[in-house]
Amino acid sequence: MSFLIRVQLPDSPGTLGAVATALGGIGADILSVDVVEREAGVAIDDLVVDLPSGRLPDVLITAAESIEGVEVDAVRPYAGLLDTHRELELVEEIAAEPGRGLATLAESVPKIIRAGWALVVARENGKVHQLASSGAAPEEPVKELPWMPVERATVLDGEDSWVPAAWRELGTELATTPLGKPDRALLVGRPGGPMFRAAEVARLAHLAGIVAVVLDG
Repeated sequence: MSFLIRVQLPDSPGTLGAVATALGGIGADILSVDVVEREAGVAIDDLVVDLPSGRLPDVLITAAESIEGVEVDAVRPYAGLLDTHRELELVEEIAAEPGRGLATLAESVPKIIRAGWALVVARENGKVHQLASSGAAPEEPVKELPWMPVERATVLDGEDSWVPAAWRELGTELATTPLGKPDRALLVGRPGGPMFRAAEVARLAHLAGIVAVVLDG
């Protein structure tokens, strides 16, 4: 079950990371972090976390407040979409200018899911085509996509033989999702990690599904 936690914490390097570590220690998976406000050396953050079945939300308070200077203002169940306004803004922008839809998607997705780059790729008659890319996308072209057609969103092995050498050298974590059809996909990478979590992959699939309807509808 997911919960929204509002915390007050010292606005200093490492504090939020310490909170994340404490929450991870009880099995909580952080899905989203938003800064509500900062003032006088104090930050107010909203964290959406997934807590394993059977764990009581009280453990979230205990874990977070185990870090010096951290206070939990509230904990409540959370059933909404993560950072919904960001996805909606992207969909609205694509709907307004569908001719640039793939380019807009590739440029915006890394900001939404905190990835390093994004590509829109396709495979036709055994040949790979790059349809769009974000500004930070690697220059080395992808020559093979053995995992296509892709039926559902998934994490890819960044050490597979098809992965360009430069990507492997940077320890790039990879995830992909079909974009309306199995032979067209959105591919995202995080050079140096961290790995894509299940919730992030699900979020990627949800966004790609909406965009595909807008573009192909």
